[in-house]
Amino acid sequence: MTKEKKLVVYGSGETAEIIADYFQRDSSFEVVAFTVDREFLQEETLLGLPVVAFDEVVTRFPPSTHQMFAAASFGRLNRNRTAMYAKAKASGYTCASYVNSHAFIWHNVELGENVFVFEENVLQYKVRIGNNVILWSGNHIGHQTVIEDNCFISSHVVISGFCTIGSNSFLGVNTSFNDGVKFGKDSVTGNGTIIVRDTEPGSIFVGNPAKRIKSSYEAFKVEPS
Repeated sequence: MTKEKKLVVYGSGETAEIIADYFQRDSSFEVVAFTVDREFLQEETLLGLPVVAFDEVVTRFPPSTHQMFAAASFGRLNRNRTAMYAKAKASGYTCASYVNSHAFIWHNVELGENVFVFEENVLQYKVRIGNNVILWSGNHIGHQTVIEDNCFISSHVVISGFCTIGSNSFLGVNTSFNDGVKFGKDSVTGNGTIIVRDTEPGSIFVGNPAKRIKSSYEAFKVEPS
């Protein structure tokens, strides 16, 4: 595959390594460097590429010729990745998105910036995905569903049609949603949770049918978004 564009990956943990490898092997982007906030700079290279402090990245890999991907997991209810994405944008970068060549994306799906879609995802008719969203492997996103900004969808999640997944949410493995559910922002599901009705924001749910067990704000020690 021809490498037409250059990419800097923001992050140096396992998620960043995985994302860099996928971009390198299955996209038109050439990954040229990693960047981290200076206080987290512990090594000079990663995967054979330079690791540079974020306060130097604009000079060494300018946004006029490079794009960036903020690569972090769902730490602090996605707040860590969201802050990284905001810093990249404030520094002038366009944030790349990636769709695996083995994903199924219908022609009228809308994808935001800094979106990463792993293999075997199915995104149906008029699905809309916001900015800074990660869809790990093997999810089904039903027709006209909306996933708002800064979400992390783990694996084998089934979201039926006409649902809305509120911003900053995390969905555990094998979560399922009935049609038309509005899932409150800043919320979390445990593995195998079945959501059958609309939910309030800032909550953690488990079970079938789902029950609210605690506040996600208390559990993750973050403020409401």
